[in-house]
Amino acid sequence: MELTETIDSINKQLKELFGIDTISTMPIWRVVFSEDQFELRLGTYDDITPAGLFLRTVTEVRKVPKYKQWIHRKYLLERLVVVPTHNKEELPDAKMSYEPIWVFEDKYGRYLPPRLDAAKFIIDTIYAAQYSNHNLARYKDPENSQEAVEELKKKRVDNLVEELFGDESSLMLTTMTGESIIVPQSYEKKGS
Repeated sequence: MELTETIDSINKQLKELFGIDTISTMPIWRVVFSEDQFELRLGTYDDITPAGLFLRTVTEVRKVPKYKQWIHRKYLLERLVVVPTHNKEELPDAKMSYEPIWVFEDKYGRYLPPRLDAAKFIIDTIYAAQYSNHNLARYKDPENSQEAVEELKKKRVDNLVEELFGDESSLMLTTMTGESIIVPQSYEKKGS
């Protein structure tokens, strides 16, 4: 599992770019490894001996894995959120919780190393969708023309989209923007 940047470096930059919760002082965004995350959760658990004998079923709060039973050996981008009222019983010790937003994997579910530019792209996209007045930061270089800057930006976005979503993204994007249409298989052209 090669890392292009250290997780500490990525998390430090995410904290600087997107801030902290002012009450808890916890970063709003962070990158974590799926195998390392645990939480205290109320649930009904079967106690079984190492030999496989059933002992009992008990309902209680236990420290349990958060992701590793579903997401194996991958990094995730998490966002700090307030635990909703209807979930407070199941997470009794938590007022705030980090929830998964993105798994660093390709379109086939294969491991991708976490990268700050990919995390920032995802976060900026979420903020742009949530807040119509959110201004995505624009790269400005006084030595380059506006056209060169726009072309560089487009290449970066295209590369990220390809890596994160695969080949279908360009068709999906042009369909959403109205640059292309989808003709159903059942379409028959009527006489001229």
